[in-house]
Amino acid sequence: MQPTSLAESWNLEQILDDLNEFGFAVIDDVYSHEYVHSLVHECTSHLAEFRAAGVQNGVVSHIRSDHILWIDGQLPIAQQHLKALEVLSQTLNQAFYLGIKEVEAHFACYNAGEFYALHRDNPQQKNDRMISTVFYVHESWQEDWGGQLRLQDKNGQWHIIQPSPNRLAIFQSDLLHEVLRSKQQRLSITAWLRSGSSIWNQG
Repeated sequence: MQPTSLAESWNLEQILDDLNEFGFAVIDDVYSHEYVHSLVHECTSHLAEFRAAGVQNGVVSHIRSDHILWIDGQLPIAQQHLKALEVLSQTLNQAFYLGIKEVEAHFACYNAGEFYALHRDNPQQKNDRMISTVFYVHESWQEDWGGQLRLQDKNGQWHIIQPSPNRLAIFQSDLLHEVLRSKQQRLSITAWLRSGSSIWNQG
């Protein structure tokens, strides 16, 4: 089954309930093993092109140390994941009136010792990122390898999300979160579902 159609088989009702109640949701066994294997190969074959995310215009940020590669038409396997997120966006628009119009994404690589400190993807609604997603691309992971997503839900409770293979985490972009220091190479696709002017319904 292709990723573009697989999104339609996700438990959308549970996703919507979790987003409404907690502001985040987690999906396991997202894609077929064949697709994940192809995605891992595409990601790792381009690792030499990744650039330090914490360097902007020559200025080094101390909040993050990961490396990224923006996803475009030159990465057709990853593009299929973005198309699945577009299908999900339609459901989120219908349920929450988010007005999501586009998906932007990059591969992220956290080598041993790398992290991303506490932050919000859409602080004080200063940009049009409505929903953030992280899909874990590596084919194996152990809990003692670190690299967890630590997230504060909309009710103020903290959660630790393990970067398990073939897992997708979905959360409001205004929620506080961080990536804990990784002890092994951690690969993922970070994507944002973007809207021009809509405001997330906190109700």
